[in-house]
Amino acid sequence: MIKNRNICAISSTRADYGLLLSTLTEINNSSDFTLQLIVTGTHLSKAFGETVTDIKVDGFKPAAEFSIISKDDSATGIANNMAKAIETFSVELQTLKPDLLLILGDRYEILASVIAASFLKIPVAHLFGGDLTIGALDDDYRHAITKMAHLHFVTNEISRDRVIQLGENPKHVFNVGSPGLDLIRQTSLLDQQTLAQDLNIKFRKHNLLITFHPVTKETNSVSQLQKLFEALDQLGKDTFLIFTAANADAQGQEINKHIEEFVHSREQAVFFKSLGHIRYFSMISHVDAVVGNSSSGIYEVPSFKKPTINIGRRQEGRLQATSIINCVAESGAILNAIRRAQTMDCSGSINPYGDGYAAQRIINALRTIKDYSSLIEKMFYDNRATSETKLNT
Repeated sequence: MIKNRNICAISSTRADYGLLLSTLTEINNSSDFTLQLIVTGTHLSKAFGETVTDIKVDGFKPAAEFSIISKDDSATGIANNMAKAIETFSVELQTLKPDLLLILGDRYEILASVIAASFLKIPVAHLFGGDLTIGALDDDYRHAITKMAHLHFVTNEISRDRVIQLGENPKHVFNVGSPGLDLIRQTSLLDQQTLAQDLNIKFRKHNLLITFHPVTKETNSVSQLQKLFEALDQLGKDTFLIFTAANADAQGQEINKHIEEFVHSREQAVFFKSLGHIRYFSMISHVDAVVGNSSSGIYEVPSFKKPTINIGRRQEGRLQATSIINCVAESGAILNAIRRAQTMDCSGSINPYGDGYAAQRIINALRTIKDYSSLIEKMFYDNRATSETKLNT
């Protein structure tokens, strides 16, 4: 008889919470597990909408809440945030003593939690490993997390192969699909009139949903944003522009400041720090296209049969649906992509990230492992063909 086991999950952004929600719900409703939820990062920041409120409205009671975000979003400031995160995660994980740490993605604070867990000998289950984002530092963090994790829940078969290529045992690498698609399947969308009333907005002939994050492997994120603004200004006032906030990477707060300034001087534009998943998904269903460089445009938007205009290199390397239009961060290219998207038929596009039942697969896999502590001592899985090498004499 396997005892009830404590699974500690971490959410640090509105984005990872949406992707984790179906899995958190399955864990919370299971008699086999007790959920310990740590809430941190932008969830506790007024500048990013204090989305911890949404988590509590959904019925979750965080086991711990702490802030790691400072006003300094320079590279040095982010490094200091990470140092603070390692220290705080060490204290909280030592207190909670979970049987397993469940984390998602590739953010620096998630890497910090895994570093803390490694010192405390807590096994780690990682979601979304094996993906590529060549244009972002997230790529480095993600692969580092993979090497420090013990169970891997990936979103597609190509990513599974990469995780194994990194030396992880195939028996511990599960292709479950994206749990974000679970949430789409489970969400009842708002009609356009209800959504407009809820947000106090008025849709126009054309409508675009826009999210632009810092490009962490490049130094010109703000100049790329300005190119986007130049393209949007050429669309005219019959195109309604709905912006959501950038994340808390370096230059994130600066990007949000520029967006707020842009919106303030244009009657056809609005800015929301966070829409929440119901309003966000509903908004996708009512706009012509989703514009920017967010992973949501790659993972979730194709499920709505809507085009994504993916700007720049931030998401370069991810598996893509046919509904995604890639363009360089130049105003002319962005404008052309928007024009193309407005007449694009995406009805035949298929989302390559699963069928919307990822959470159940994750739970089933977690149930099959009798002793999580046995995962701590792992060997490098070398799948190269073995052959004797002879030296030339």
